[in-house]
Amino acid sequence: MILKDGRGNELVEIIYIDENTAMQKYTPITGCLAVVMIGGDYLLGWNHWRKDWEIFGGCMEPGETMRKCIIRECLEEIGIADVKIDYIGLLHFRMVPDYFSTQYRREYTGLYGIRLLPEDLPGIEQNRLDREEIERIALLKDIGADERIAEIDRELLKFYGGKQTDSAV
Repeated sequence: MILKDGRGNELVEIIYIDENTAMQKYTPITGCLAVVMIGGDYLLGWNHWRKDWEIFGGCMEPGETMRKCIIRECLEEIGIADVKIDYIGLLHFRMVPDYFSTQYRREYTGLYGIRLLPEDLPGIEQNRLDREEIERIALLKDIGADERIAEIDRELLKFYGGKQTDSAV
């Protein structure tokens, strides 16, 4: 196990496997997440319902591949399209009961990485479509020490960018 968060959800492992093979071999793949780097920093979104900062992504819709899901989620939450999206691997979770299910469950989620330039930030704020769930965005360096960052999402920053995040996060 990599990490257990305060809610009891566990990030069990990251499986380094090809996207297409992952879709065939693992079930259920329920969603996708993206670690977004802007310059040398990470971009996070404030989740209205969870009340914490998190990386971007969401649930797969019927018939979607992981890649189609992350492209759609990036357009909705970050307002970006036509950018290079790097597949990192498949996340294996043990999830506690929540609004998605009343049962403890095992889930898999695609993990992706995106690199943007600092000059892209104003356009991102303008073009975001989903402002209800993701109320606002900020670079990690601009998030206050007293503000909550989702524990698993904080851990996932380490898997993209080549930046040592232990002291920065």
